[in-house]
Amino acid sequence: MLKMEYPEKLKDPKIKELLEKLNTSEDVLKFNEKLFKQSRENQKLKTYDRQTMLKLLQYQKKHGHSTSYMSRKYKISRTTLSKWKLMFEEDLDTMKSAGK
Repeated sequence: MLKMEYPEKLKDPKIKELLEKLNTSEDVLKFNEKLFKQSRENQKLKTYDRQTMLKLLQYQKKHGHSTSYMSRKYKISRTTLSKWKLMFEEDLDTMKSAGK
């Protein structure tokens, strides 16, 4: 189970409404790109589930993108991406060996 760092964010009606419209990982990525393209002020709206984190890491690996590139593209800190890699290293290796 993924521990949320700021669970109080989910009580915000605006955030709740926006999150209810996100059904797939692709929706989350598109939402994130639109939301954070213009302003870093809305950072409180950004949360990721395990599936989305893995999808981002798989995308990075598949296309050979650097952590810096992914950080700029999705407005996620390099430190966060590195932490995700450490957290999901075993899962990524398992998926690779399973041919996913």
